[in-house]
Amino acid sequence: MEFSAKQIAELLQGQIEGDENAKISKLSKIEEGEPGSISFLANPKYNHFLYTTKASLVIVNKDLVLTGPVSTTLLRVESADQAFGKILEMYNQVKLNKSGISKLSFISESAKVGNNIYAGEFSFVGENVKIGNNVKIYPQVYIGDNSVIGDNTTLFSGVKIYSETLIGKDCIIHSGTVIGSDGFRFAPQEGHNQKIAQIGNVLIEDDVEIGANCAIDRATLGSTIIRKGVKMDNLIHIAHNVEVGENSFLAACVVIAGSTKIGKNCMFSGQVGIVGHLQIADNTVIGAQGGVSKSITKPGEIQLGSPSFDINKYRKSYVHFRNLDNIVQRVDKLEKQIELEKKEN
Repeated sequence: MEFSAKQIAELLQGQIEGDENAKISKLSKIEEGEPGSISFLANPKYNHFLYTTKASLVIVNKDLVLTGPVSTTLLRVESADQAFGKILEMYNQVKLNKSGISKLSFISESAKVGNNIYAGEFSFVGENVKIGNNVKIYPQVYIGDNSVIGDNTTLFSGVKIYSETLIGKDCIIHSGTVIGSDGFRFAPQEGHNQKIAQIGNVLIEDDVEIGANCAIDRATLGSTIIRKGVKMDNLIHIAHNVEVGENSFLAACVVIAGSTKIGKNCMFSGQVGIVGHLQIADNTVIGAQGGVSKSITKPGEIQLGSPSFDINKYRKSYVHFRNLDNIVQRVDKLEKQIELEKKEN
């Protein structure tokens, strides 16, 4: 699609400096700008690229002061960062605006399908599934029996949804993610580990985004629950009967063991591990590679380390840890001095 600089200015309520008829058909970084592209400048570290970029249109802050001539057309707005974010969102919507049901897809006769859905090649929709309006099901997605997919939800290629899974509205689930596989429960017996049937399900509320290659296990009984607004990075494992509270953020490689309850607005950095059957209070922050072995009951606590503990205590302890070799050498020297004094006496 092609737009003029004037059309974009009207959309973003900005002021044009230059050619209002400049044609825009693609996006670019300012340092990689080329004719026909639109870019933005928000970080002063990149100011010098404004005078060399070949982009046809650059979004800048209203208060930017030029220090030389520019060949590109400028679009001045209150916040270049936010304005370009709006452009990115529009571009993404156009790019992902797929519709229609492929002849190579399979939808069970007992399934109920909403309006304006997209079902790509080799996608599968099982018995008694309910699919809302404007749902996008990319190629090779599997949706098991009795599952529910809410309005405006997108399932990218290769997502596997086991039976009885409930997914809310406006969710995004990226490729390779598996939702509803069995929880890891076995009863050790002599010569044999007896598998415990997992007959619960997974409930994902509205406005949840789940990255690529994540695994969310079904509950033994009841539900594994991902509350509304949760955002999950790639390669995350959520075990059976876990509950993740509203608007929490989980970075890559987070692992949460069975039956742990996570509060609202929590933030877990990469490779955080949390053992099972814990309670984690609202607004908890765990730093990268943190290992949580005890419940956190005080809201807003920040922890680091493995096992994790209060960040201020961790930082003080880390100073001592870094000096540990010097401390050992000093102790060795003192012990030798004491032994020498004993011999002299």
